[in-house]
Amino acid sequence: MKKILLPTDFSDNSLNAIRYAMAFYQNEPCKFYVLNIQKVSSFVSDDLMAMQPSETIFHSLIDSAKTKVKTLIRTLKEDYQNTLHEFEAKVDYDNFIDGINQLIDLEQIDMIVMGTRGASTMSKKLFGSHTVRVIQRCSCPVLAIPNNYTYSKISDIAFPSNYYTAYNSEDLVPLINLVELNNYNVHVIHVKNSEHLTEYQENNRAYLDSCFSKVNHSFVELEEDKLFKVITNYINNNDIGLLTMMSRKHSFLERLFVTHPTESFAFNLKVPLLVMENTGSFYIK
Repeated sequence: MKKILLPTDFSDNSLNAIRYAMAFYQNEPCKFYVLNIQKVSSFVSDDLMAMQPSETIFHSLIDSAKTKVKTLIRTLKEDYQNTLHEFEAKVDYDNFIDGINQLIDLEQIDMIVMGTRGASTMSKKLFGSHTVRVIQRCSCPVLAIPNNYTYSKISDIAFPSNYYTAYNSEDLVPLINLVELNNYNVHVIHVKNSEHLTEYQENNRAYLDSCFSKVNHSFVELEEDKLFKVITNYINNNDIGLLTMMSRKHSFLERLFVTHPTESFAFNLKVPLLVMENTGSFYIK
């Protein structure tokens, strides 16, 4: 049974991501952990304003959050009535990332599903700040759902690679399991910056070929241009339903999303993004 973590601040976007998860995993046995984390800063602010004992404020915040999470779970059970799905309510009073990492370790979470925008989103950012930090600091695959995105059946997914990573088989397990279970068509995208691959790149490409041997897959060579533009155009023109990639600190993912916040790509990603941690070796050009 898969263990899926669903962080929520009860915003429309976080609830939309939860409903996406219900549809995405509709045919798989799953246990969903619906998590709300109360911020330390909110507690301190409320305490000072109300001038009440800290313990009273604390219990008030936690009890209110528990009620909301349990109500949400009851609604999900009534709406979907999926006997393959189990739910557990979780409320924590902690730093957001610390709280998530503790639950990942405690429950051996397989996937985090969360929205790209939340209640306190700054305008014109691809991810809410929470989602960015979860991707960067949590050792668990993250499925990020764009604002207002509605689930539709997926047949094709994209996996960009520059072939400079010697992939770790364990890191690829979530992706391989996903594509084999759903028989997705995998488009391995390489935005080339030279006419020929090096021997090192060829070896890594061959490894990916073997990883996807049980499903339909193709290797796509795209001419170098603005990375955002090239990948976005390919997604839009080929009915890609899911963009997947490996993440390393200060890597391809950062180049794509973090270091170019003004690029139009950051405002126009129309499909969910699955990000997995990459612990394999990386060739520095």
